[in-house]
Amino acid sequence: MGRTNKIRSAEGKDRTVTSTMDYTLPTTQFSFDLNSSTLFRKDAYNFINVLGIKQLNTLENTSLLDIFLSKSNVVEPHYHQNAAELVYCISGAAVVSLINPFTNQLLNFPITPGMVANVPQGWWHYEVATVDGTHLLAIFDAPTPEVILGSDILLKTPASVWAHTYCMDEAKVKETFAPVQPRTFIGPPKDCVKGVKGTAENAENINMPAHVSPQANMPAHVSPQANMAPQPFGYSPYAAPGQYAQPYGTQYRQQPYVQPYPFFPNQVITE
Repeated sequence: MGRTNKIRSAEGKDRTVTSTMDYTLPTTQFSFDLNSSTLFRKDAYNFINVLGIKQLNTLENTSLLDIFLSKSNVVEPHYHQNAAELVYCISGAAVVSLINPFTNQLLNFPITPGMVANVPQGWWHYEVATVDGTHLLAIFDAPTPEVILGSDILLKTPASVWAHTYCMDEAKVKETFAPVQPRTFIGPPKDCVKGVKGTAENAENINMPAHVSPQANMPAHVSPQANMAPQPFGYSPYAAPGQYAQPYGTQYRQQPYVQPYPFFPNQVITE
């Protein structure tokens, strides 16, 4: 049977919302194993598991992404047009960066275990791991979070438009964007070889906040390589436009890569 609730709108008026979920059906789900629901997988240390109403049918206005990252890996710039995102750090450390559209400022928030950063609905943002073994939980106030990815914006906008709008050379725009992979999700890609110096050397040169050491606030029982066994994943060509779908996986050429990333801790950038 469905059920009826009353909620109050932003205008202060009550309205009735009816749930269509029949909790008497044998197909009703109350638990789910996220390890079987991989949205994207770069390698054994960098992957994202997804939980939405498609995976757990009793969910209402909530969903989540379970994010695992090694040092310097980035959840690519993107925004959610239908949901706000609360990023909770379980282990490791990361910097959550977002652009405030009301002040036109780039804001950077370092988070360590027990800390959160909130990204309002529709705000451009990205997350960068600053230590190995980083585990983030992204919680959304929607049953299926929709997403617009930076890689899709770069590739689906014609190079001629970029060139004309910003007075650029169209051939150079095409050359610059050629390596961008559709729906990157976690960058840089494994097959990226630009500026490779070796994992150890690159790790030492990464620009991190002075107060966030590589192992700061990491639980004693969590090592950079611990508890990061490969997870099962499936493959479908692409998610439906503007939505996270499951299962999803992408195969890359097997060339390891670590690259320093640019960000400006504790700094506000304005036009």
